[in-house]
Amino acid sequence: MYVTISEEDRISVFSLDPETGALEQRGDVAVGGTPAPLAVSPNRRTLYVARRSDLEISSYRIDQASGDLSLIGTVSLESDPCYIATDRKGGYLLSAYYGAGRTTVHPIGCDGAADGPAIESINTAPGAHSIQTDRSNRYAFLPHIAGGTGPNEIRQFKFDDATGRLTPNSPAKFTPETEAGPRHFCFHPTKDVLYFSNEQGCSVTGYNLDPAAGTLRPFQTVSTLPDGYEGRNSCAQIQITPSGRFLYAPNRGHNSIACFAIDDSSARLEPLARVPTEPVPRAIGIDPGGDFFFAAGLESGTLASYRIDEVTGELQHLATRPVGKAPMWVLTVELTG
Repeated sequence: MYVTISEEDRISVFSLDPETGALEQRGDVAVGGTPAPLAVSPNRRTLYVARRSDLEISSYRIDQASGDLSLIGTVSLESDPCYIATDRKGGYLLSAYYGAGRTTVHPIGCDGAADGPAIESINTAPGAHSIQTDRSNRYAFLPHIAGGTGPNEIRQFKFDDATGRLTPNSPAKFTPETEAGPRHFCFHPTKDVLYFSNEQGCSVTGYNLDPAAGTLRPFQTVSTLPDGYEGRNSCAQIQITPSGRFLYAPNRGHNSIACFAIDDSSARLEPLARVPTEPVPRAIGIDPGGDFFFAAGLESGTLASYRIDEVTGELQHLATRPVGKAPMWVLTVELTG
């Protein structure tokens, strides 16, 4: 497990016991410039970290025996990315820029390091918050939050995985009917379905993906909050289990994890519970086996571990440990040996 401790300029490295969920800290890697979002290559051999105040993305080789990190490259940027992800084949690194209102695509070399200059740099709108390609690697989606200067929309692109080029799809964007503010999203592992966490709407929306056209159509929106809650709140990341049976979205303000079951035939969400967690749970993660869930408290500097009940999907608290000031990302990687 890798956790960026952004205000201490380091990545904490943990080993995870796949049977018990226990974490053991193996060490820290000094990473200057406010490290925040992380991504891992499809072959799990390279870790990418965006250094937001240095305006750089650094690439690290992952030692497959120990999980240790070795710097293999750094590329300079024009602005700071809030989200990074490789395409499905690992040939390119895609980034979203909240303040600059932009998305870029950088090539990844044969050594696994992201390189420059960017192949694509497309101005979209302020509030761009994440980007990923779909399972076919032919389409990409870029949500923009609402409020402030954000336009409350999801940009839809065609992606060419031979060249790394992004082309606006037709239509070029989807606009939710309400000021939902789509922020992060995850793909169902076997269905043409995406789920978006809505930052301002405090909800999750399920979308059907037309695999021929690469366009989205919403089919359900479910609140992440209990009925009657009137305090301040916003949503952040979103995670789905590898089985596609359960989905989790944190509430920042209510300070809880909204837990959902996913219907196997319709892919519709059924609310299960809201589990109290650490103050301002911005970063969350699920282990590759789908057995454990982790939530980092941005304000508390702690990391909470939970076991995922394989039958009900409910979260059973295991432990909470201090990790450092402002944990911004949690990423668990299964090493290949």
